[in-house]
Amino acid sequence: MTYSFKARGALNALMQAPANGGLIVTASAGNHGLAIAWAAERLGLRALVFTPRSAPRTKTDAITAHGAELRANAGNYEEAEALAKQYVVDHGATFISPYNHPHVIAGAGTIGLELLEQDPALDAVVVPVGGGGLISGVALAVKSARPSIQVTGVESDASAAFKAAYRAGRIVEIEVRPTIADGLGGNVDPQTITWPMIQRYVDQLVVVYEDSIVAAVRHLARTERVTAEGAGATALAAVLARGFDLAGRRTAVIVTGGNIDRERLTRLLG
Repeated sequence: MTYSFKARGALNALMQAPANGGLIVTASAGNHGLAIAWAAERLGLRALVFTPRSAPRTKTDAITAHGAELRANAGNYEEAEALAKQYVVDHGATFISPYNHPHVIAGAGTIGLELLEQDPALDAVVVPVGGGGLISGVALAVKSARPSIQVTGVESDASAAFKAAYRAGRIVEIEVRPTIADGLGGNVDPQTITWPMIQRYVDQLVVVYEDSIVAAVRHLARTERVTAEGAGATALAAVLARGFDLAGRRTAVIVTGGNIDRERLTRLLG
């Protein structure tokens, strides 16, 4: 499944979650919500997923197909997260963050372990960055095994929360603009555990622009026969744009998520 690492983290988080009536609540741009719905279905738990109205239909349909209740009425990701957290306060459910949760991060870390199993000589990894859960897990896993591995995070210029955090020395609120990389968009919880992990384990952060992300989606579809959503193609976008030096390094570029609406992909491919 395209969301396997998220599913691992979601399943682990739900197995450790307090009962609270068996209701799990989350906010998501789509993929994490899908993973929570999948895990809840297997554990016999109820799941409630808040998403922005703009979440791709392919994701929201899959969420409900796994039996979760969907609230797709938020204007953006931050509003979806605020609604989810308020629901938990009002109803006593359990909130599982898409990034600010140790078990979710551990699920992401399994990608790093698999990369090292497949290529023990690997010495660079390029990772998309939204809330930081994926890169925190991957960076912790690979750096624990081989500290010399270079870890590069890639943010969309439309939502570069951690670039702003580096400039300010702390998580700050940013203006989030529309982006094809919808899975990476949104402000980050100021108390997120991913920020200190990024500071410790990530070697560099770069940003890419919309045209580069679109080019990467097209490249994957036309050249590699791989369907990727905008967020999933962001790391490759940075490599294709040659925004940083990878010369002489055995590099893994992580492509995450193929949940792009067919109509949008058709328009992008022309």
